[in-house]
Amino acid sequence: MSDCFILLSAGKSKRFKSKINKQFITYRNRPLFEHSLQTAINSKLFKRILIVTNKKINKNYSKNINIIKGGNERHNSTENALKYLKNKKIKNVYIHDAARPNLSINLLKNLKNNLKKNSAVVPYLISENSVKYKSNNKINNLNRDKVLLTQTPQCFNFNELFNLYKNNKEKITDEASLYLNNNKKIKFIHGDKNNFKITTVDDLKYFKSETYYGIGFDIHRLIKNKKLFLGGVKIPFHSGLKGHSDGDVILHAIIDGLLGAMRKSDIGTLYPSNSHKFKNIRSKNMLMPVLKLLKDNNFYINNIDINLICENPKISKIRAKVIKSISSLLSLNKSLINLKGKTVEKLGIIGKEQAIACEVICSLSR
Repeated sequence: MSDCFILLSAGKSKRFKSKINKQFITYRNRPLFEHSLQTAINSKLFKRILIVTNKKINKNYSKNINIIKGGNERHNSTENALKYLKNKKIKNVYIHDAARPNLSINLLKNLKNNLKKNSAVVPYLISENSVKYKSNNKINNLNRDKVLLTQTPQCFNFNELFNLYKNNKEKITDEASLYLNNNKKIKFIHGDKNNFKITTVDDLKYFKSETYYGIGFDIHRLIKNKKLFLGGVKIPFHSGLKGHSDGDVILHAIIDGLLGAMRKSDIGTLYPSNSHKFKNIRSKNMLMPVLKLLKDNNFYINNIDINLICENPKISKIRAKVIKSISSLLSLNKSLINLKGKTVEKLGIIGKEQAIACEVICSLSR
C-alpha cells in the first residue's frame, strides 16, 4: 500500500480572466501546476502522482506520474481520480489544487505524520481579518479565531473517501466538505501561510522576488580535426574549439553568467583547467552542479541573452537548434532565451575565423 499525490489541474479559471487557464500560465519560468508537482517529486513521499487535467500536456514525466482527464467541476475531477486509483493499492491520497504553487515539503511531512493516527487531515489558517456574514439583510460579526480557512493538500484514507464519493449526489467545493456533510471526523492542522492560492491575475503581484544579474564571457581558438559544439549542439563545421573540455563557448558563458548572478565565483573554480578529471568533458555535463546550485539556493532563471561572436557559422542557420538545446538543458521556456549573432568585420583572430567568442547576460530571481 502506498500514498498518492493528486494534483487537480482541470479548472476553468473563470475568475482569473486570462486566455490561458491559470494552472498553465508561466510562473517563475514553468507552468504554474509544475511547482507543486516538483515539490511532490522532491518530497519522495509518493510512489504514485496523478495529474488531473482537461488540457493535453506535451511532456514526458517519469513512469510513476500519470495524467488523466478531469471533470466539469472540482468534485468530478476528484471522483475521476479516485476511480482511476481504485485497484492501485493506495492507502492515502493527498489532493492538492494546482493554483497553490508554493506548497512546501515540510507541510507534506506534517500531513503524513498526522495521517498515522487519523483518516482525514486538512491544513488551515486562522483569518487575520475581522469576519462578518450577512443573514436576512443583516450584517453579523463572527469570531475570527473560530473561522478556519482551509488549504490543500487535503489528505484522506483512500477507501473511506472513495466510499463517500460513491454515495455522494451533491456538488461540493472540497473534500473536507464531503466529510463534514457525512459527520466524519477531520484532523485540522495549522497550514502554511505561503501556501497561497492564486485566484486572480493580481494575486501574482504578491509573489515579489529579488532579481540578480550575471555576465558570462568565453573565447576559444578554432582548430582542425575537432568537433564543434555550440549550446550543446554538434555543428557541422571545418574546425572545432580548442579547450580542456569540448570548448562550447555558449554553455561556458552561460555557466559563468549563472554563477555570477548567484555570486558563486566562476567556471574555472568548479572546473580547473589543470585537472585531468575534467579533460574532454562535455559542457552540457558541466551545467549539472550549476543547476543544483540554482535549486539549492532557491534561484530561478528569468531570461538569458546571448551574443555569439564569429564570422561563421551563420547564426540564422543554427539559432533554432541551439535555443531548443539550451531550453532542454536548463528546463527553461524557449521564449526566455535570446541568441544573437555578431561579427567583428573581419578584424582580429575572430575576423580571420581563428576563434569564436560568446558573451551572455543572465537574470535570476529568488
